Amino acid sequence: MCVGKCTRILGPCLLVLGMLSIAVNIFLLFPNWSWKYLQEGHITKQAMQAPGIWGGGMIVLLAATHITAVGWRCGCFSDCGTWRNLFLSIILSGLALLGSAACFIMAGLGLTNGPLCLSNGSTHNQDGIQHWNYPFSDTSSQDFTSRADNYLFNQSLWTSVCIEPPRIVPWNISLFSLLMIISAVEMVLASLQIINGFFGCLCGFCEGK
Repeated sequence: MCVGKCTRILGPCLLVLGMLSIAVNIFLLFPNWSWKYLQEGHITKQAMQAPGIWGGGMIVLLAATHITAVGWRCGCFSDCGTWRNLFLSIILSGLALLGSAACFIMAGLGLTNGPLCLSNGSTHNQDGIQHWNYPFSDTSSQDFTSRADNYLFNQSLWTSVCIEPPRIVPWNISLFSLLMIISAVEMVLASLQIINGFFGCLCGFCEGK
């Protein structure tokens, strides 16, 4: 496939994936569709770090916008730009690859550690208020340590361990898994654009041939 045609496919695909990544991360900030937990700071750490917004989102969108613009020039004006445009697309695609890789790793950590929630094993402070914790990665309690090993595959724990937010376990599992899938596809497409850009620099666009 010619470099120009490949660019016109990869750019829009990365645009869509970048926007989906931002949307998924925003959903992670509002468990049970509620503002309350974000206002109180009771949000899973990896969701608050927003890897889907800056890693799989904004950085990927920056690269995708440039790639799409180069592809659009190729398709409409038969003018794919200069060698510098291709070299810039390689640099931006490399940044997109790093951003989506960071998003993938952090989403994987969020999935592995489980959600921040008010659990059955939460301790109380001097005022009698329960502390929110990560029950599926809490090594201070053997009961919860044993549960952490298989909570992803034991749906009976999804509603019995975390009391609040309601259904936070399936919420986090679904969205972090989706974020990992999106970022994995972004890594593949960004890598393809890096290869595509190198071929363009070495061999030209072959547009119209």
